[in-house]
Amino acid sequence: MNPTLRSRLDAALARLEEVNALLATEGATRDMDQFRKLSREHSEISALADLYRRFCQAEQDAAAAREMAGDPAMRGFADEEMKAAREEMERVDRELQKQMLPRDPNDERNLFLEIRAGTGGDESALFAGDLLRMYTRYAERQGWQVELISESPSELGGYKEVIVRVIGQGAYSRLKFESGTHRVQRVPATEAQGRIHTSACTVAVLPEADELDAVVLNPAELRIDTYRASGAGGQHVNKTESAIRITHLPTGIVVECQDSRSQHKNREKAMGVLVARIRDRQQREQQAKTASARKSLVGSGDRSERIRTFNFPQGRVTDHRINLTLYKIDRIMDGELDEVLAALIAEHQAEQLAQLEEPA
Repeated sequence: MNPTLRSRLDAALARLEEVNALLATEGATRDMDQFRKLSREHSEISALADLYRRFCQAEQDAAAAREMAGDPAMRGFADEEMKAAREEMERVDRELQKQMLPRDPNDERNLFLEIRAGTGGDESALFAGDLLRMYTRYAERQGWQVELISESPSELGGYKEVIVRVIGQGAYSRLKFESGTHRVQRVPATEAQGRIHTSACTVAVLPEADELDAVVLNPAELRIDTYRASGAGGQHVNKTESAIRITHLPTGIVVECQDSRSQHKNREKAMGVLVARIRDRQQREQQAKTASARKSLVGSGDRSERIRTFNFPQGRVTDHRINLTLYKIDRIMDGELDEVLAALIAEHQAEQLAQLEEPA
């Protein structure tokens, strides 16, 4: 094991004892925000500590096997034990390196998922509906909650734009690489001559801000308009001015919400989306300033990137960032995204490890 990694792990074990002591004190439970932070840290360090203990146990097993190897009668058994211990040390060492990689502070957050129809007219809007169903089905498989924030339906049943909030532990960590342009190749239902059309939608995945570190908004920089909701929703929704439109004047970002009967709830939801969009813009601007010459293999999440193609005639889904092609489009469209998402996360981790191993 790398001495630097071992030193960091020893420090993590010492910190775990500190966190255990803090959680055990009566005062920690009175400050719920602090208690939640400590509990989250305890969970992360505990997983790391368990791996480190496995590595240390394998080290001890290897040392014991070396001692046994001095006895000719035990040499064969000792060699097998030593081989098994070394293999375990290598496995755990690789896992520890991954666990020690810099963490995205947004990984455990809920998220806002925004899907917008792009090139392709009605077919693009229908594909936006298909993507929403795909992500909703995936969320259901994870036990997550999906809450509609706003929608702009198309005439044929899809969406010109739809925004949902996904609520679940680790939701952002799983879906954060989905931002970008998704392309579909298929024969539209409206195509009489059976020709394959290419359409596209853009997807944006924005982490939800915590109240503690939310963007500070100046009320003077917000224009808030109320209006009557349009579309289905019942007489109450359509006859009262419950819909909300918030414009952030410095950036020009506009957010609308008309899902709820309550103007207050619509305003609260719209503010959540607005804060997430402003934070996302600030982070992307900062990343652009500090980006290294070498671009991550999984992409920057830029909205203009074409990240994935869904080819229905060939039954394949291709992720262009990692050259992954799967011939199981029906299952993927039904929300079976684990294989795609796991490959993206693994590639991202490999890229991080490679950067850490590069000489300064």
